[in-house]
Amino acid sequence: MSSAETPLSGKTVLVTGASSGIGAAAARVFTEQGATVVLAARREERLLRLAGQLRDKGATVSCVAADVSDPADVRAMVDFTVSEYGRLDAAFNNAGTGIEKTPLHLTDDAAYHRVMDVNTTGVWNCLRYEITAMLETGGGSIVNNSSVGGLVASSVAAPYIASKHAVIGLTKAAAVEYAEQGIRVNAIAPGLTRTELVDQWFTVHPEAEQRAFRSAPQRRAAAPEEVAEAAAWLCSDKASFVTGATLAVDGGRTAW
Repeated sequence: MSSAETPLSGKTVLVTGASSGIGAAAARVFTEQGATVVLAARREERLLRLAGQLRDKGATVSCVAADVSDPADVRAMVDFTVSEYGRLDAAFNNAGTGIEKTPLHLTDDAAYHRVMDVNTTGVWNCLRYEITAMLETGGGSIVNNSSVGGLVASSVAAPYIASKHAVIGLTKAAAVEYAEQGIRVNAIAPGLTRTELVDQWFTVHPEAEQRAFRSAPQRRAAAPEEVAEAAAWLCSDKASFVTGATLAVDGGRTAW
């Protein structure tokens, strides 16, 4: 594939939550589109395995263990990227966590803070250090992973819904604040996606799979790569006039 056909050619991209699911798919898609990718997640063994697979295909990839809820880890993650490759051109802030389905009035403080620490504070931490790096080199593109749960509500998941709405708020605020400095900030809002965790859940609860498909206009879940392709487009210069947007990648779920 020529450089004209690789939208991320020459760009250094940081991907959080890269050890599995949408993050791992993004690593594959981004490298296929020509990017140099830094993989970050807490599960270092899985990162190393994925990095080896990508290098076998000719990709330039590095790994760094990081917990996005820890500001020191995030700073080190961004510093490593800049030290290793000279700049940070784009970032996909994908790391996130879910929550056991529990009525709001029965959800304890620990469960609430665990979700908010990763899903919201994690994005906050990433934005601060990524923007700092991008200001040094004249701009860049950041994509935050929200959810359809950031656009609409569902029952017995209040902390998760709140955390993903907050991601969209942070996205809009950062987009407006740094637009003149050449930094674009967008979000994606994936619907049901066939990650390892979702497949495990459907194996144990096959009735849940049928319920989920009934609420999806396309009657299916997304492949992780389909979500990653949307993030890759937003990271690329092909989306140069897109900032502050939330792109629903949900098979029409939020259109109902």
